[in-house]
Amino acid sequence: MAQRTKADRTAAAKKGAATRKRNQAKQSASASAAGKKAASTRQRNEAAGTTARAKSGARAAMTGAATAAKSAGAAAKQAGKAAANRAGAGPNKPKSKAKGARKR
Repeated sequence: MAQRTKADRTAAAKKGAATRKRNQAKQSASASAAGKKAASTRQRNEAAGTTARAKSGARAAMTGAATAAKSAGAAAKQAGKAAANRAGAGPNKPKSKAKGARKR
């Protein structure tokens, strides 16, 4: 093996230092980009989750409102039936004839 001179060692050290510096710059840039990308992904996922929760809440509110409206409508219908039946069931209502008694 050939003996290396001090100049060879110095040149190799400078070359290695330059390579390390380039690699470090590349790595920090990609790490920064990766961090930004991860943050944007996390924020996008949080926004999507918030949107889904809002949509679900709105759907539940609409369903609840629809159910309440249906219940109110059914109650009004039953109240109307009760009022009509009560009006028809006054004291002057003629009694029905007994079953089986037919006019001949």
